[in-house]
Parts: sequence; structure tokens; C-alpha cells
Amino acid sequence: MAIPSEEPSNPCYEIKSAELSLVSLLLKSGDISLVLRALKQQTTEIPGFFDHDPVIIDVSGLNLTDEATIDLMGLMSGLREHALVPLAIKGAPTALLQLAKGVGLVDASDARIRRSTASGDDQKPQVPAAENFSPPPSPFGAMRIDKPLRSGQQIYAKGRDLIVMGNVNAGAEVISDGHIHVYGTLRGKAIAGARGNGDAQIFAQVMEPELISIAGVYRTSENPLPKDVLGKNAQVSLHSGPQGDKLLFTPFNI
Repeated sequence: MAIPSEEPSNPCYEIKSAELSLVSLLLKSGDISLVLRALKQQTTEIPGFFDHDPVIIDVSGLNLTDEATIDLMGLMSGLREHALVPLAIKGAPTALLQLAKGVGLVDASDARIRRSTASGDDQKPQVPAAENFSPPPSPFGAMRIDKPLRSGQQIYAKGRDLIVMGNVNAGAEVISDGHIHVYGTLRGKAIAGARGNGDAQIFAQVMEPELISIAGVYRTSENPLPKDVLGKNAQVSLHSGPQGDKLLFTPFNI
């Protein structure tokens, strides 16, 4: 519903509902220096991973008392240094919420945030991580790589799918906010739905990855793939169940 200004014949503004893709930083530690070191490592490994994305600081997992606070100013400063824009806070107890409001953060206690709990053989990294609770937009076509990727090479398709027309060799890394298609052998690392898009999938003509990951749930070569997909045409998707999220490997014919 639009709310016109006092002069309906010549309104100077309207107020309307809007949707915004946000990132949630789910804190698993109250040690802000640890969180910022983890963010620095992530942005060093994947340059451009954040691009002034609005973020909700979620402290609901810290089980803080009403009087407890964290180094909120240090956290906000660090987030801005890593191209994140703190807008709101979730799960804050009384004292921390008052502090947050004093520095301009909105109370986002009612925000719905997608959380994944890994189970079985699939795992999630045990480090402070940023998770997307809304799939990122795909304003561009898929990124296409027309040559094999050697060890040490890394490709990141931000906000779109990634297509590799060749092999992804051991030691190489392909990352996408959307789907990943490898028309060759996948021997390196493949990370789809890098910013939390659980609908992302990974496809390979020959599935032999060192690591495979969708929306933070991952599986390494230390845990061998099923025989019906290892070294064959296969796709990987993320499926939710009572015990949390799990990667599903499915053979297919092309």
C-alpha cells in the first residue's frame, strides 16, 4: 500500500514496501577479533566476495545474558573494512540491543534467517561465517570459462552461475553464487551457492572432486563418493531433512 503525501494532486514522495537481499552474520563466538580474522581470511581467499552488502548481525547463538555485550563498535568497523554494511541486529539481549540502537542498528528480532545443520557425512565449517537467507540476484548471464583450470587457479562467479568448458584440475577452485557446470573432469574444489543459495547445484561430466560444497554444507575426498557417481556423470544438490541439510549425489546421462 502506498502512502501519499498531504497533497494528493502533486505528491512529493510515496512510502512503499520493499524487499532487500541481506546477508546474516551468524556469530558463533563472542571473540570479535576471531570473527574479523576469519572474515579477513575469507575475503583474502575470495576477493570481491562482499560488495557493500547489507548485513544483519545475528547474536542469537551466543546465549548472552541481559547485561552482556560484545565489542559491537569493533565488529561494525571491521565489517565495513571488508565491504559489508551493518544495518540491523538479531537476538540481542537488553543491554546489547540498547547499544545497537544507539549506533543506528535496527532491531531485526523477527527476521527469518535460513540455517543449515549438516548431518551424516556432510559437514559445515566450524568458523564464524556469513550466510545468505535470500538467494542472491542474478543480474548477469552465466560466467563461462573456455579453458581448463590448473592447480592454484581460482574462479568466482559472483551473483551468477559458472560454466567451465574443460577440466578443473586438482588444486584449482571454482566458486559460484549459483550453479556450477563442469563440462570435463572435476578434480579440484567446487563451491556452489557460496552466499547461501541452497537451490544451487553442481554438475560434472566426470565427478572426482577434492571438495564439493553447496550453501556451506561440504564433503571432501577423505569421504569417498558413492560408486555410482565417482568418476561418472553426476549432479549434486542440497536436500533438507529432520537431521538438517545433506548433499545428494545423483548420476545422470548426457
